[in-house]
Amino acid sequence: MDKKQKALINFKKANSLLAKVIKMTENSEYCVSIMQQNLAVIGLLKSAHQLLMENHLSSCFKSAMVSKNEKVKEQMTKEILAVSKLANK
Repeated sequence: MDKKQKALINFKKANSLLAKVIKMTENSEYCVSIMQQNLAVIGLLKSAHQLLMENHLSSCFKSAMVSKNEKVKEQMTKEILAVSKLANK
C-alpha cells in the first residue's frame, strides 16, 4: 500500500472519529473524554499530512529537482516551504 492510500485511510478514520467527537460534544459528555478523542483526530490528521509530504518529496519534488527548468524547481521549493510553514503554526 502506498503512502497516499495510507493517508486516505487516516483521513477516513479521522472523519469517523470526528463525527464521534461532535456527538460527544452535543451530548455534553465529559470534557476530558472529548479532548482525548479530539487529540486522536489531530494525531490521525498529522500522520496523514506526514505521509502525503513523504510521498510528495519522493515523487513530485524529486522529479522537479532533477529537471533543468529552474522555474519549476523554484516553484516546487516555494510550495514545500509554504506547506511547511502552515504545518508549523
